[in-house]
Amino acid sequence: MEQELLEIKEPTPLQETWYNLKKNKGAMTGLVIIVLFVLMAIFAPLLAPHDPVEQVIELRKTPPFTGGYILGTDDLGRDMLSRLIYGARISMSIGVVSVGISLVLGLIIGVVSAYFGGILDKIIMRIIDIMLAFPYILLTIVIVAILGPSLVNAMVAIGISQVPRYARLVRASVLAEKENDYVLAERALGAGNMELMFKTILPNCLSATIVQSTLGVGEAILSSAGLSFLGLGAQPPTPEWGLMIASSKEFITNAWWIVTLPGIAILLAVLGFNLLGDGLRDILDPKMRS
Repeated sequence: MEQELLEIKEPTPLQETWYNLKKNKGAMTGLVIIVLFVLMAIFAPLLAPHDPVEQVIELRKTPPFTGGYILGTDDLGRDMLSRLIYGARISMSIGVVSVGISLVLGLIIGVVSAYFGGILDKIIMRIIDIMLAFPYILLTIVIVAILGPSLVNAMVAIGISQVPRYARLVRASVLAEKENDYVLAERALGAGNMELMFKTILPNCLSATIVQSTLGVGEAILSSAGLSFLGLGAQPPTPEWGLMIASSKEFITNAWWIVTLPGIAILLAVLGFNLLGDGLRDILDPKMRS
């Protein structure tokens, strides 16, 4: 009996997180929505019944469930279902790439600023404060205007605009961790600055960053849709949800599905990431757990 008890292994942090995540209905709902959109994006060529940019002018503004078009066609006779499916691929890519850019830059800036402190920390934080003084969407528009309107530039602009929040979040976590005993012990054993920053301290500061990055993907999708709506993001005939709304907003009274369906897709995608982010916050934040 004692031997059996000794053989029982405690769950790893990842297993414990998954166990708690499964008990959170909101987080699981968000995860299911995200997985469905990701699968839609990956298998878009197999799922889309038509070419998303193929125009059939004689079938323009065909209502849903008419003539073999499940979700109808847009003002140029393009299949709405196919464009929504391919739009998932673009929007998911924008969200992941944008957050990846901001996360990597924010982690590096935040760790370096907090670890070395002094004049370097003051300079970096003043630059961050200046960036935060601009409204987020305005800063994004300014960067896109400088780089030029395109899908890639929109991703870069969204990523750069989100850097300050990650940098400040990581900096606060590193400041709380860098004077702990385990860090001092590693330094006493001869660990270098790079090892202390990125192998010892940073892994213990990722909980809040993971939550913020999950929420950030949804915000990036929403921001990219806004930029495309303004003509600064994806360019025609790219099947991007925001661009689909912008190019068909005048048909809202006589062809509601052309505007409404991309809006619903954006709503569901952002909702999925927000639900998952809220669930992860409840699980990973000790104060929320208590």
